[in-house]
Amino acid sequence: MDDLSELLREQAVYYRTHAGEYDLAYEANEELRSLEMLTDGLPIAGDVLELACGTGQWTSLLARRGHRVTAVDGSPEMLSRARKRTAGLAVEFVEADLFAWQPPQQFDTVFFGFWLSHVPPQRFGDFWDLVRRALRPAGQACFVDSGPGDAANEEVLVGQPAPAVLRPLGNGGTRRVVKVFHEPSDLAKALEGIGWSARIWPVGATLIAGSAMPQG
Repeated sequence: MDDLSELLREQAVYYRTHAGEYDLAYEANEELRSLEMLTDGLPIAGDVLELACGTGQWTSLLARRGHRVTAVDGSPEMLSRARKRTAGLAVEFVEADLFAWQPPQQFDTVFFGFWLSHVPPQRFGDFWDLVRRALRPAGQACFVDSGPGDAANEEVLVGQPAPAVLRPLGNGGTRRVVKVFHEPSDLAKALEGIGWSARIWPVGATLIAGSAMPQG
């Protein structure tokens, strides 16, 4: 296993182990207390594919707005909590590794909250290819994520195969996860370079939000 694959394996282990503590970040961070406000300005429409749904914080919001949601995550522990949070809503859950999964159909919107920052630069183009395949004509990708200001809240590591931080676990252990703190204008330029038109803006001191459409 190469160094990047090992880092991604460790990231997956972290989120499986961290599932029971994941929601604490939403309770502790004032900027995350109103998910509805964070999605203001995002052109979320129609049938939605949510990537890396976690415990269903965003899934519940999307489904309660009337969207039919297909939510994908690689952690069965996360999905178990997401299913409970969205009981009775129009949500289909899929357990899959997002670095290997292929969408079986197309959607009006592909949404991901706090996932793009966990995609290593080496997989950036492949990830956006997946998003492109998942979108219907005129569909859009929408996202909320950490911005450069959030780096102050993390233990940033050096000498890693991709930008990474060290995350503590409730049991006293630690795990590395990929963490790319995208600056809005740089991210928009990177997307333009691979055939996307993007609009990305800062939200508060630590977050970014944006939408993107394939060009041509």
